[in-house]
Amino acid sequence: MNAMQKRDEMRPRFSARSPLPALMPALAALLLSACTVGPNYKRPTAPTPPAFKEQPPPDFKEAGGWKPAQPADDLLKGKWWEIYNDPALNALEEQVSLSNQNLAQAEAVYREARAAVLVSRAALSPTLSTAPSAGESRAGGNSGPTSTSGLRSTFEFPLSAAWAPDLWGNIRRGVTAAAASAQASAANLENARLLYQSELAQDYFQLHGLDSDADLLQTTLKSYQEYLTLTQNRKAGGIASDLDVAQAEAQLYATRTQLQDLGVQRAQLEHAIAVLIGKPPAELTISSLVLKTPPPPVPLAVPSVLLERRPDIAAGERQMAAANEQIGIAEAAYYPTLSLSAALGLENNRITTWFSWPARFFSVGATMAETLFDAGRRRAAVSQSQAAFDATIAAYRQTVLTAFQQVEDNLATLRVLAEESVTADQSVTSAERALTVSTAQYKAGTTSYLTVIQAQATALAAERTAVDLLTRRLTASVLLVQALGGGWEISQLPTQKDVAAKGN
Repeated sequence: MNAMQKRDEMRPRFSARSPLPALMPALAALLLSACTVGPNYKRPTAPTPPAFKEQPPPDFKEAGGWKPAQPADDLLKGKWWEIYNDPALNALEEQVSLSNQNLAQAEAVYREARAAVLVSRAALSPTLSTAPSAGESRAGGNSGPTSTSGLRSTFEFPLSAAWAPDLWGNIRRGVTAAAASAQASAANLENARLLYQSELAQDYFQLHGLDSDADLLQTTLKSYQEYLTLTQNRKAGGIASDLDVAQAEAQLYATRTQLQDLGVQRAQLEHAIAVLIGKPPAELTISSLVLKTPPPPVPLAVPSVLLERRPDIAAGERQMAAANEQIGIAEAAYYPTLSLSAALGLENNRITTWFSWPARFFSVGATMAETLFDAGRRRAAVSQSQAAFDATIAAYRQTVLTAFQQVEDNLATLRVLAEESVTADQSVTSAERALTVSTAQYKAGTTSYLTVIQAQATALAAERTAVDLLTRRLTASVLLVQALGGGWEISQLPTQKDVAAKGN
């Protein structure tokens, strides 16, 4: 009997006396009874008030505020920035999703998470491998030659299969956890998109708020130049002193300095907008625009709807689901694991008869493994997973509380600023009247130019306050839209089937 025959005899084969066929029914019953250990996921509750504390006053709709959303179909949808009716803003917002590099990074993270689902799901299937080989060997002197030359040739073409049945559901839980994590990544992507869109809108309104300030200062400079000419003429006529001229000049130059200083902030905001749309600052120029329109109505639903419309809340909920699956995976380590393996192929010492029926071989086997002692490692792993799950619950509830806070903050801001705007307009009217009266008195020679200067400063401060209030109201409305989740809703979140799908 040569070496090939001896090796063939050593390979396991099924026979009438082999115990493996007798074990097959029991093995099949074990696979069919596979179960999933660990807790089933149930979404934890979060504190949700029946209504928001801050409510708009009855006349807020007329004042340019918002209105409660009745019915829910009136809620913001899709391109929320279109409520401002600004084509330039619309064009900029459209570029955020296309060119923003931070969004591109978040989108890549989402694709990575989707690929992780496929990696986890692959563990449910057997693995098949092959390793064809050809070689020659020479036995020692005591073994005797296997050919006239003392060399033995070996040609092998094996196929091996291995499979670890998911008896306790740990692999299935891993797939579910990976899918939930991918859903959380999708929600994080949408949350990042909303944040960058909101940031762009805020920068846009702040930039044009500076344009409004600049327009006011330009008008004021023309008026101050007229006052300077007036005092110079009065000095030439011997009516006014050089002190009046110096005070008028100081007022003019101080205002011009304020106007020039606005250029720094405007340039920075323009550069920030360029980066948000994925362009170098040198490639973007935004035309000047004076803000005149108050913020548009923003539909407001009941607080419970907020849980379904904030992508960051959806991300937190999906992270809880993923963490719950980790508990089951940790508990599955208490149970034995089963591994099945099989191999078949062709082996011969001649290449001419390599692919022949007598050259066949096969083997099959099963292994059951169980950890008998691990010094408390599995117990600690379960406790660790439970603690991680509890941490995600706390983070989720904190996210919900923060969301309610942001809505309440911006509702209060809009309410107070709307009321303040009414007072500011009254202040502007009174300051302008005071300036008119003091100018007339100065021309009549009944008061000093200092009174005019004080009236000018008061009027300018009141007018700038009114302009800045409009800018703040617009940015606060953007923050309210962001706090309400923009136009997103949870139905847009991909399902676990979607994230596990191959391609795109």
